[in-house]
Amino acid sequence: MLPLPKKYFLTAASSEGNTSLTAFDGALLNARVGNTNLLRVSSILPPGCEFDPELKIPSGSLLPIAYGSITSSEPGVIISAAVAVGIKKDSFGVIMEFSGKCSKKEAEEKVVKMVEEAFAMRNLELEEVKVAACEHTVENIGCAFAAVPLWY
Repeated sequence: MLPLPKKYFLTAASSEGNTSLTAFDGALLNARVGNTNLLRVSSILPPGCEFDPELKIPSGSLLPIAYGSITSSEPGVIISAAVAVGIKKDSFGVIMEFSGKCSKKEAEEKVVKMVEEAFAMRNLELEEVKVAACEHTVENIGCAFAAVPLWY
């Protein structure tokens, strides 16, 4: 059984590459998680998890992470990715992810609405929302990536 994560941060970045995979890899590197092994998780922030924007994850780590990403090879298209964390003190939180062919602002608005809906569905009071997002205009093959890495 994996231990309960104790820390998290939000990150968003984009990149170009010669292939979809290298564009994704470049976005991971720019988002400070490129030298880890991602373990994609669903959308619950553990109770008491502490926000640490300077958190450094050791290379090679198995990293629990909630993320949204989009890759496109359509030059000139704007792609965006966003994550939002909804927080209620003394409770668990909710993470929402979004990616699409839209502006950064639109992606941010969508994830915030998703967090608000998730809290309403759980009958929880939303006290704080943290958001990270990025926008990228595709040149050749581009990727936009936004994530909430969880750590111990």
